[in-house]
Amino acid sequence: MGCGSWSESSYRDYSASVGRAVHTEVDKDTGATVTSLSDSYTAQNLFSSRRLDRALNPKNVMRECCDTEEHPTTVPVILALDVTGSMGSTAAKVAKRLNPIMTSLFDKVPHVEFMVMGIGDLAYDEAPIQISQFESDVRIAEQLDKISFEGGGGGNNYESYTAAWYMGARHTKLDCWNRGAKGIIITLGDEPLNPYLPKFPLSLVTGDNLQADVETDALYEEAKEKFDIYHLAVNDRGTSYRWHSPGIASSFGKILDEDHFKVVTLDNLASTIVDIVARAAGESPATTTSDSGISW
Repeated sequence: MGCGSWSESSYRDYSASVGRAVHTEVDKDTGATVTSLSDSYTAQNLFSSRRLDRALNPKNVMRECCDTEEHPTTVPVILALDVTGSMGSTAAKVAKRLNPIMTSLFDKVPHVEFMVMGIGDLAYDEAPIQISQFESDVRIAEQLDKISFEGGGGGNNYESYTAAWYMGARHTKLDCWNRGAKGIIITLGDEPLNPYLPKFPLSLVTGDNLQADVETDALYEEAKEKFDIYHLAVNDRGTSYRWHSPGIASSFGKILDEDHFKVVTLDNLASTIVDIVARAAGESPATTTSDSGISW
């Protein structure tokens, strides 16, 4: 896993192979062409799986991001999408803008490797954790397509966002740690930070033998030793951010500072992801934070 590099041509070929329409525009500043999926696609179109794909099953897995001759200084990124009902527009935005995100990132951080996750609610959902391999080429798109958009969640006022921290801390092996570097975790959601992960469903889906709930404060202290941790709260008319905004800010603010907790819209979501990874990897940030066109 993790061999190869993202390319526009491989993305176009993959999109054609699965019958998806793309459109290409020219960046007015650089003259480069940028290919994205058609804006007409919805979460239902893009995430058609209705059950946990075997390739994304988190039970008893260890995901590795290994340095190679091709990628000697890997930058592992875990991008965790809230796949509950109110976050469909956000997941679709990431899928539609995946090629510009990856093209821009690989220009700045050539050895980045992405794991995509689907996060739901451990207390209510059938597939609350979905976890891909780390990849650096068009297989990122292939694995994103496998995510089941369960559209669930529950009435507990939060989703299991810290499952991404848990899987990163306990179910990954990253060569960057041997170089004294950290991985990057970015979660996207529209509800407050969950106070804990319940032991029984977490044990069931991961195969771990847990003796107690996993408290968020303690998990953050564990995970931050190996990862730079970010959360993007998505404020869009299709999300439930506006109903939860005071609780979102106060709950995440107890743990993450303003550099690691950001409120975004669908318009600047993709460029914010690029900026976070580029800055965390020590590269120059994107040139703009607008997704309204194709500049970055």
